[in-house]
Amino acid sequence: MADLLAGTLDLLILRVLSPGPLHGFGIGERIHVVSRKALEIEEGSLYPALYRMEAKGWLKAEWGQSARGRRARLYSLTKAGCSQLETEQKNWSQAALAIAEVLKNA
Repeated sequence: MADLLAGTLDLLILRVLSPGPLHGFGIGERIHVVSRKALEIEEGSLYPALYRMEAKGWLKAEWGQSARGRRARLYSLTKAGCSQLETEQKNWSQAALAIAEVLKNA
């Protein structure tokens, strides 16, 4: 499991939710699968991030059913969340370029 750089969890959650709503476990699982099992988000990090992002207005949560038919809180992006995703992606791209330059030229 790789450690996440500070601030990347928000980006990952926003991106994973961009196609549509998921419950908390589904968000963590999707990140794990898409990262080819390199990233595993612990519940102690995931749920506080979801609550914080909901408080900021980036996510909305509604009770619904999981794919397995269980009652679950489903998270989805708000308009502000979509805007924040664009900002986070731009910031990540700029940071990745800067890190690549340091690795290449240091």
